[in-house]
Amino acid sequence: MAVYTHVPEDELTRFLASYGLPPASVFKGIAEGVENSNYLLEAGGQRLILTLYEKRVAPADLPYFLALMDHVADAGLPAARPLTAKDGERLRELCGRPAALITFVRGVSPDRPSPAQARVCGEALARLHAATGDFEPTRRNDLGAEDWPRLTGALMPRADEIQSGLSEELPRLLASACGALPQGLPTGTIHADLFPDNLLLTEGEVTGIIDFYFACTGPLAYDLAVSMNAWTPEPQTDAPIDTRNARALLEGYESVRPLAAAEREALPTLLTGAALRFFLTRAHDWLHRVPGALTRIKDPLPYLRLMRHHAALSNDITRTV
Repeated sequence: MAVYTHVPEDELTRFLASYGLPPASVFKGIAEGVENSNYLLEAGGQRLILTLYEKRVAPADLPYFLALMDHVADAGLPAARPLTAKDGERLRELCGRPAALITFVRGVSPDRPSPAQARVCGEALARLHAATGDFEPTRRNDLGAEDWPRLTGALMPRADEIQSGLSEELPRLLASACGALPQGLPTGTIHADLFPDNLLLTEGEVTGIIDFYFACTGPLAYDLAVSMNAWTPEPQTDAPIDTRNARALLEGYESVRPLAAAEREALPTLLTGAALRFFLTRAHDWLHRVPGALTRIKDPLPYLRLMRHHAALSNDITRTV
């Protein structure tokens, strides 16, 4: 979450009135995240999240995301869901941006996740995959493997601004991530961004799954690889990677949904690809910071180190994680 678009009070009041809500008594921006503008507000005794969808989110994808949030909540998982306005619509416009009001879910994102918390995340991810097994809409992953060569090419002219010599190394890392990507793995609806800040915990239990705006159709094991990387402490040096959280997350996932043999064999390659995907988007955001935006730009280098770690190891899951 982040804030790129600032909302004047009068426009906010009109927007809330379209939901039958009074003016907000509390309204403040949320700095976490990088994609959309998000505000926490209170109105009419309700605590809500206002999201304005920024340029990286295609308006045509928004009905998919909102329907998925409803589906997950209807399945009994603790997911936020969109509110419906008086005219029956869940998606509206505010300050020239598509916008929605989302229910607030309680809990705290772990700042420094422990293996126990990572295991809980793995369990929640497996349950999410089960809950969306009958979700019929599909969406292409527009940051998937087919797009990594394009994204890498766009980064190449400025790659050495991130780290000297990266322009020579990056094509080799791309080849490592894409060269052995498996086909025919079990697919379904995936979250594709289940980082610690998108999972809310209360006393060790999952009380909120949020931020479905990268969700798409893809290999379930790729989603697992994304989260295994995401819950690994971000390496700040070239010292050995701490893999305890990744192992715990994998164990938690398999306690609910054991991997097929093909998924287990593919996981090292998927870990490399998942690291590349987030390195590329972090690098883009690092090089194209928005002046005046209330957001926290994430350092791409930890994901470069993760990618090197995965690419350097053989296809042996006991060594890769």
